[in-house]
Formats: sequence, C-alpha cells, structure tokens
Amino acid sequence: MAIKLIALDLDGTTLDSQKRLSARTRTAIAAPCARGVTVLPVTRRPRSGLPAEILAIPGIRYAITSNGASVYDLAERRELFLHPIAQDDALWALDAAANLNAVTDIYLDGQAYTEAATFSRLLDILPPELREYCRATRIRVSGQRDWLLQQRRPVEKLTLFFPSIPERDRAWTFFLQCGRFEVASSVTSNLELNQKQVDKGLALIDLAKHLGVSLDECMACGDSFNDIPMLRAAGLGVAMANGEEKTRQAADVLTAANDHDGVAKAIEAYALGLPVE
Repeated sequence: MAIKLIALDLDGTTLDSQKRLSARTRTAIAAPCARGVTVLPVTRRPRSGLPAEILAIPGIRYAITSNGASVYDLAERRELFLHPIAQDDALWALDAAANLNAVTDIYLDGQAYTEAATFSRLLDILPPELREYCRATRIRVSGQRDWLLQQRRPVEKLTLFFPSIPERDRAWTFFLQCGRFEVASSVTSNLELNQKQVDKGLALIDLAKHLGVSLDECMACGDSFNDIPMLRAAGLGVAMANGEEKTRQAADVLTAANDHDGVAKAIEAYALGLPVE
C-alpha cells in the first residue's frame, strides 16, 4: 500500500547526534511532501522546540509534540487535538518529583517552563548536546508550583530530570505504580509524564483519522522507548540502528543510524520506491 503519511521522531532519529539535519535527509523529507504525502515531526519537545530547518521544508503542515499531547496545524495555527494532564495531577506530580530529587519542566501551550532556581542544576544534568537547546527553549519562572496554580492553560506534559539513572529508575517505578500517568523516557536520566493513555501512537491515530488516512498507509520512524506506541500504530514502523533494543524489537523494519541518514534511506526505500543502498 502506498505511504500517505510519514511520522518522524526528531532526536536520535531525523536529527543526527549533534542535533543537525543532514542535506540528504532534508531532500528526502521534501520529496514526498512535494508529492502530497503528509510528513510531520513527532516529538517529545514542545512546539517551541521544533527546529526551524524542519519547519522550513515546504509541505510541513502538522506537528505532534509533547509526546502526543498536542496535535497542531502549523498552517492554521490551531490545536487539532489536545490531551492534557489535569492540573491536580500535575501539581501532585510536581510535588512528588521534588521529593524524588528531580528537576521538572512543565510543558504548557507549546512552551517549556522550568524553575529559575534550579536551571543551572538542569544544565548540569543534561547531556552536553542538549544544553544549548535547553537554554534557547526554556522559559524560567520563579516559584514553579505557585506559578502553575495560577495557570488556566492546560498542562501538556511534565519532564523530570535526575542526577543518576538509579534515581530515574526508582522514580519510574513510583510513577508507574501510582497509575495516574503515561510514563516514558527519551533522554538519559529523564522521565516524561503524560495523561494516562496519551502517547505518540494515540496522536498518530488521531491525525490519520482527521486526514482520512488509514494506519496501513502510515510510516513512522523512531529510536526511543517513547516511539514504540507510534511504531506499533503505523502500518510500517521503522526503527533506527542506533535505537534502543525494545524499540528495534517493536519495529517492522530497521534502517541505518541517525548519523548515517537512516531516515532518508527509509523514506527513499519505502515512500519513494528508490533502490536500497
């Protein structure tokens, strides 16, 4: 069946290890767009974190952000679907995260808000390649909990960062057992909390239905744990060679690593019908 929708994770998938978009991958994304295929970023990032070089590709109209909490029409500047966390649950998680030694970002209305007092600690925890991105996209607020209490806008997602993987793993068990959230991870030592049953797979299903595209006509590419629902929902799930083992196991096919134009090779082979390298 012809591919009519291509969903692309960004970090570790479409972007290389230095968070860059290669010329070959840019060309490969533009080609199906020019043929009327819907190609879109599907990311853990907030909407404000979408790379300008991705948005500049002609034909990129939609974006799924915050791990599937938001499905957004970039052309009409409107939310198509929003699956937020209830404010009471967000406040509960924020308090729990503080007790678990986490630094927390709140994703709300397409932006990421972080506590000003712990911003330097957040930078220390992050991998070096993410620090500049974080500086450019985080809005710092003083008194994060009180700030959240004053908000009337829905919370899309919470991202928790931990100084060590053992601390992250203990928190993962805690939040799974509480049963309030969908729990995922995409970066070393982080946890991502969404409303229960909200993930990239649900968002892909929502958008495909909205566009009148069957899931069999969808292709998705990803590398991380949080990409698994999307790979399973799509008719063709493509995992990166650099992906986590569970992500590779969930996919239908494998492609090359993100540093070797894996997304471009997958689009060329499965969406454009070009010979495989």
